[in-house]
Amino acid sequence: MRLTIRTNLALRTLMACAVNEGKTLRKHEIAKACNCSENHLAQVINTLGQLDFVQTVRGRNGGLRLGLPKDQITAGAVCRAFEAGVPFAECFEPAANSCPLTEVCVLRKALKAALEAFYASLDRITLADLVEDNEGLNRLLSLPAEPRRMAASCP
Repeated sequence: MRLTIRTNLALRTLMACAVNEGKTLRKHEIAKACNCSENHLAQVINTLGQLDFVQTVRGRNGGLRLGLPKDQITAGAVCRAFEAGVPFAECFEPAANSCPLTEVCVLRKALKAALEAFYASLDRITLADLVEDNEGLNRLLSLPAEPRRMAASCP
């Protein structure tokens, strides 16, 4: 089994938001920290926002932050949301299935059970589990505090 790049980027983005909790992150900051394309990341952020995993703010001071507490976001929910449109095997997609064995295939039943076990395992892992007490991740994903802007003095 292999997760799509979009799922991987979604999890990285959520971890970056969780590590920098309370900050509004910008797309370019996350792209740099996660070593990915800003264009690809924009699509992922859009989906994360539609699913309420993140809140997005437009404008000059815009960006994103977690939309739910980190202990309420599970790896399973994120993977399901991003992998739902990708059939695990041909026989899992009725419209495109040309396999003549589907009706009698024991392997299909075993794969379905394995996939359900995979997601059940990820349902037990929260975003908080992924980031708390993870010093290495914190070093890699922590962004510096925004510098305070000094008000221009008038003569």
